[in-house]
Amino acid sequence: MPPAEPGNSPEGSIEAMPIKKILVVDDSPTERLALVEALAGKGYQIVTAESGEEAITKSRSELPDLILMDVVMPGMNGYQATRTISRDEATRAIPIIMCTSKGLETDRIWGMRQGAYDYLVKPVDAADLLKRIQALS
Repeated sequence: MPPAEPGNSPEGSIEAMPIKKILVVDDSPTERLALVEALAGKGYQIVTAESGEEAITKSRSELPDLILMDVVMPGMNGYQATRTISRDEATRAIPIIMCTSKGLETDRIWGMRQGAYDYLVKPVDAADLLKRIQALS
């Protein structure tokens, strides 16, 4: 039997893949632009969404390596979108980092229960965010 290729181990475990494409979800153009500029300058390919509904659609069509998700958005909020994405067979392996102004411990716990991998409170420190993204790769 030939040796297993990376990411295709016989046990079926998922190996860390390099983060290349990031979906940035935020209804605020200012917040989206700040994240896009911080990440694109480091060589990441960026896709954006302005709502929870659009985040779900783009997570399926773009299959990003990572999603940065705001919580407070009109319509479907980030908690609902995170829950949907993390429970969908096609997108469940995509890590989600919540980036939100909701800084209470109960908010963080709720976000993690919805399927978030990590939780950052705005204003997001670009250096801290980049460190967390590199830790995922």
